[in-house]
Amino acid sequence: MSEFQETNIQSTAATPHWVGLAIAALGGLSLIGIGVGWSALNHAKSVEQSTQASLKQQDALGQRLAKSEDQNQQLQSDLKVVTDKLNVTQDELITARKQSKAAVAAYDKKLTGLASNVNTQLATKASTEDVNKLNGDVTGVKSDLDVTKAKLERSMGDMNVMSGLIARNHDDVEELKRRGDRNYFEFTLAKAKSLQRVGPVQMSLSKTDPKKSKYTMTVLADDKSIEKKDKTAGEPVQFYVKGSTHMSPYEIVVFEVSKNQITGYLSTPKSAATAAASNTAAQ
Repeated sequence: MSEFQETNIQSTAATPHWVGLAIAALGGLSLIGIGVGWSALNHAKSVEQSTQASLKQQDALGQRLAKSEDQNQQLQSDLKVVTDKLNVTQDELITARKQSKAAVAAYDKKLTGLASNVNTQLATKASTEDVNKLNGDVTGVKSDLDVTKAKLERSMGDMNVMSGLIARNHDDVEELKRRGDRNYFEFTLAKAKSLQRVGPVQMSLSKTDPKKSKYTMTVLADDKSIEKKDKTAGEPVQFYVKGSTHMSPYEIVVFEVSKNQITGYLSTPKSAATAAASNTAAQ
């Protein structure tokens, strides 16, 4: 063996045993550190991922909360509108109920008054029917006279004298004759130059205007000619004869004017018959 080899063998044999243990321990510690570092790195990544997930959840939750807040505000707005409408409807309902109560009260009052009126009328009718059974004829005649009186009127004549009752047609003249207050002479006078006798006088028609219901005529009484110009249908045309000035005047009433003739009547006082007879005798 050489001197160099002997030196190496001596060096190796001189190295203590604890040095090898220390080296082994250091290697184990390095491995543990590497494992711990790797584990810490994985944990950090996991924490970061968890944090990002939590942030996303918080963001989503915030959006949901914001949306819920908007929906809540919309619901509150809708609720206010519905409440306002409900209040209006309640007011209208209260008003309608008041009106209904008022209408029912008014109807009941009217119905009560009607019932009372009907009872009164029934009692009156019963009494009236009893009277009518005893005086039927008198009541009928009185009713006819009342109707006729309502149809007949008085008017101011062309001599500013209040006339008697004025007839408007043949039926009215017949009713006046039945009353017997005056003498009545009906006539239909054609347009002509010659005179036509009507009762105690004579008449002639010279002009007619059917559109305006006007006419012009001449009356001959006591040898006195009296012209009545532009008179109107329904107007009492008045004049006096000899010996009748203390009585009401004679009256001519025309109730129909046509193209060539007029239709009406002459009315004279009852006492005028004697005067007319005397005048005729004298003539």
